[in-house]
Amino acid sequence: MTARSSTIPDIRPRALLTLLVAAALVLAQSLAAPARAATVDTGTWYVLTNVHSGKAMDVYETSTADGARIGQWSRNDGAWQQWRFLDSGDGWYRLQSRHSGKVVDVSGRSTADGADGVQWRDTGAANQQFRLADSPGGAVRLINRHSGKALEVWEWSTADGARVSQFSDTGGANQQWRLTPVEAGTPASYPGPGPVTGNTGLHDPEVVQRPGGGYLVASTGPGVPLKTSADRTHWTDAGSAFPGGTPWADPYTDGSTHLWAPEIHHANGQYYLWYSASTFGSNRSAIFLATSPTGASGSWTHRGLVVESFPTNDFNAIDPALVVDENGAWWMSFGSFWSGIKMIRLDPSTGLRSGTAFHSLASRGGGAIEAPTIHRANGYYYLYTSFDSCCQGADSTYRIMVGRSTSVTGPYVDRAGVPLMDGGGTQILGSHGSIHGPGHQTVFSDTDADVLMYHYYTGSGASLLGINLLGYDGDGWPYVY
Repeated sequence: MTARSSTIPDIRPRALLTLLVAAALVLAQSLAAPARAATVDTGTWYVLTNVHSGKAMDVYETSTADGARIGQWSRNDGAWQQWRFLDSGDGWYRLQSRHSGKVVDVSGRSTADGADGVQWRDTGAANQQFRLADSPGGAVRLINRHSGKALEVWEWSTADGARVSQFSDTGGANQQWRLTPVEAGTPASYPGPGPVTGNTGLHDPEVVQRPGGGYLVASTGPGVPLKTSADRTHWTDAGSAFPGGTPWADPYTDGSTHLWAPEIHHANGQYYLWYSASTFGSNRSAIFLATSPTGASGSWTHRGLVVESFPTNDFNAIDPALVVDENGAWWMSFGSFWSGIKMIRLDPSTGLRSGTAFHSLASRGGGAIEAPTIHRANGYYYLYTSFDSCCQGADSTYRIMVGRSTSVTGPYVDRAGVPLMDGGGTQILGSHGSIHGPGHQTVFSDTDADVLMYHYYTGSGASLLGINLLGYDGDGWPYVY
């Protein structure tokens, strides 16, 4: 037996000492060297996915409150899972939630292992500042300036809702985060419609909250179909507004009783119903008004023509929607294809047109834009429209877009600052999974949130009621949840 194996190199003592010293120097340099500064774009929103769990950093329960816990959740790309890096200088950043506008904060300015990550209004304090330390595979660790500790998923959990806390920087996979840019204004995925039951088949829904409680929906169809609900979830058919027909509309519909895209409102102790009369692909169209003391089927009285369009016009008088401005004035937006979305003034005492002025709000140069609705919130008027192809069943490409203005008559711009008159619009809901062509939306304020109501198509081509809630991110732009 020899003293050394033939497979082991012959290392003399001096050479061995040299190797050991070199290795020690490399180790010392690696321990002493600061982490490389990872690069982020301060104008980009990111989803932060934990390397260990594969789940996204998330504002728990979509809260907007100071002190709300930061946790992890299965990735859905909602605004509560989107973050941007606000530059604090010298390689330090504050991590801002798109949902709330607040920043990640180590609770109580603690320096202890296990202190919770929460959101808080942006004060710029050191416990709200982080540097990005590079980790293998392009991931980063988020090191707090105040404590020197890293944000991690507590106790290596893989569960939805597990808290994000700080701990001494170990470099573990539960302290590593991958940054995925999210296209501005367009989540990579959308939520499904909220729960609805009962008679939910319809097209072009418009809704009013009844003074005594509950909801009344009008939609496209023979005589303007009606539905009611006590709780915004279970819906019941309630006949039609005009079971005896609308002979005054026959010249626009070629005698059909099929009426389109109603708008419904309650004021002055009565219900107002505006509705469209036309034929598919034509702009020989009209919007009429009826009123009712109860909103019930057969109780509606014809009040007259509001606005009409002719083949020689560059607009189409369908898809009416009412907005009451901050001064109490009534305005009606309408339009489909042609030169786009228009607006006229209404007389609040009658619901009929007041004056002759037209305002142009949005256009795609003759392309597919229609179904406007304007909702006032947060000091803005938000103009929602539907782009692209409706009424093709599962092949529909309808999608819901939005722009905003500080004036009801515009100009409206999208998130990127593109005027809606130049084809602009920020998408907030499109086809996803088994939901095809969501559109012809309406928005209203309820006790729990602003509500988005629309129709969508199933794979079989059925048109159903969709309802979701709307939130507003830190920049005041709406998103669907």
